[in-house]
Amino acid sequence: MSTPVMRKEDHSVKKVNPVHFHYPFWFGGSASCFAAAVTHPLDLIKVRLQTRTADGPKGMLGTFVHIFKTSGVLGLYPGLSASLLRQATYSTTRFGIYSELKEAFTTARSSPSLPSLIAIASTSGFLGGIAGNPADVVNVRMQHDASLPPQKQRNYKNAIDGMVRMFREEGWRSLFRGVWPNSMRAVLMTASQLASYDSFKKVLLDNTSLEDNLTTHFTASFMAGFVATTVCSPVDVIKTRVMSAKDSEGMVSLLTRTIKAEGVGWMFRGWVPSFVRLGPHTIATFLFLEQHKKVYRYMKRVDD
Repeated sequence: MSTPVMRKEDHSVKKVNPVHFHYPFWFGGSASCFAAAVTHPLDLIKVRLQTRTADGPKGMLGTFVHIFKTSGVLGLYPGLSASLLRQATYSTTRFGIYSELKEAFTTARSSPSLPSLIAIASTSGFLGGIAGNPADVVNVRMQHDASLPPQKQRNYKNAIDGMVRMFREEGWRSLFRGVWPNSMRAVLMTASQLASYDSFKKVLLDNTSLEDNLTTHFTASFMAGFVATTVCSPVDVIKTRVMSAKDSEGMVSLLTRTIKAEGVGWMFRGWVPSFVRLGPHTIATFLFLEQHKKVYRYMKRVDD
């Protein structure tokens, strides 16, 4: 008489290529919020340098010392609520749409080419720039506020208070001041940051002995931060000046006046603090994002 064979229940972990695994839409926004909390002081110094007057402190270190002496440690964090709100709107939109579109164009046999990634990232960045513009205006104003004379300071309590006051005092259009240079910056930022990160990561995995680990993520994100800073610097300066201005001024008028007064050097004013801020921010964002994905795969019992 034959003995019945007992079937073992298969508890093995599913093996799924993480490239083709669908992640939540909000992961990019969440990772960017974590990164923004870490790098906010550097973003503040960048804004102060881009909007400083002729008699203001010069250089990154001088600006840091000036802020610390006059306002203490908390002086490095004005606008943090607006910065987090900006990432929750801007970065959630651009990362989420980028991931969805990239997944739609990815097959089992091929991934999107670099031109395709740039096109996907540009579309995502443009929409993200529009979505995050209100929080971005408040963010720039709150960071710039302490450098203004007391009678000109706006003294927003937080990001929500700033948006409500802008709507009441200046109308809804004020929430979209600088939306076109901001959206152009978002296009350049997303194309040079997300597309370059994916491309650098692919090159490292395909042409070196590196594996899909922390070292690869750090290296690819560092190079992506360098590219993004250089590409975005001119638009970033224009965006900051338009948003921080008391009076509305056309972009052509602003460019003409700036070139006459400062020459072409304005295009890379604040590049070093921008890189010091954007480099760590890019690295932190992608490291947090990769960890989000790793934890999610673990929770879903998906093996790398």
